[in-house]
Amino acid sequence: MNDDGKVNASSEGYFVLVGFSNWPHLEVVLFVVVLIFYLMTPIGNLFIIILSYLDSHLHTPMYFFLSNLSFLDLCYTTSSIPHLLVNLWGLEKTISYAGCMIQLYFVLALGTTECVLLVVMSYDRYAAVCRPLHYTVLMHPRFCHLLAMASWVSGFTNSALHSSFTFWIPLCGHHQVDHFFCEVPALLRLSCVDTHADELTLMITSSIFVLIPLILILTSYGAIVQAVLRVQSTTGLQRVLGTCGAHLMVVSLFFIPAMYMYLQPPSGNSQDQGKFIVLFYTVVTPSLNPLIYTLRNKDVRRAVKRLMGWE
Repeated sequence: MNDDGKVNASSEGYFVLVGFSNWPHLEVVLFVVVLIFYLMTPIGNLFIIILSYLDSHLHTPMYFFLSNLSFLDLCYTTSSIPHLLVNLWGLEKTISYAGCMIQLYFVLALGTTECVLLVVMSYDRYAAVCRPLHYTVLMHPRFCHLLAMASWVSGFTNSALHSSFTFWIPLCGHHQVDHFFCEVPALLRLSCVDTHADELTLMITSSIFVLIPLILILTSYGAIVQAVLRVQSTTGLQRVLGTCGAHLMVVSLFFIPAMYMYLQPPSGNSQDQGKFIVLFYTVVTPSLNPLIYTLRNKDVRRAVKRLMGWE
């Protein structure tokens, strides 16, 4: 602790994650619900990754990016949910300083990567629907790999900047994080210095990686809707609406909570309400993505039949 009463969490060695301690009667229920969704996540996402790899008919840009999204969701849930389950079940709700720093870095990196990856997936759908004759040229395998790599690199670079800024901020006395995992807005609330510059930086980068991607996605789908309205084939129309509808549902489940959490100052959030919103897109969304993409997908059903030898 320094002369002004400020303390760096590294000197204490740990943080206390308050989580859902205010609702002790809910913790057991939440533990069961979170565990169920957490077990669903690897099953669904590994199914997509393995099926896309094994079936040559799914060696297309759409399933390449979908496999990236599935792998990302696996990593995202692994970075925060196991520790949440431990906290919900036990009385000890601490996390080491190093553990908090690592968790913050990966949660932010993977969340940012998903924002960019969803833009890339919307561009793929735009090229498939609006530029079908040029699709194989526009979405060349090498270009697809570059787009995927750019998504991952941008996410991890942005996280490195944010994480370093956050952990340089001096904290005041207590080290109780009013959240169930380490994230930037919750940690900024612990500061005893003026954090307006940090909040402004957070809002600007959030706008770049949340608002701008959302605008690009909506622009892509605006062009797709116009192209769909000109389609005379009912079968083609249903196919386009099926694949694009699934993507738009995933986009909505991810971006709406993200905008609520990151496009306003941390001091402006209702902390308790925010926890449940973050819980939704951290736990529920990654487990629903495989169902949304595969439930009505004929390509996936045919791939399963081929793999099982039924076709």
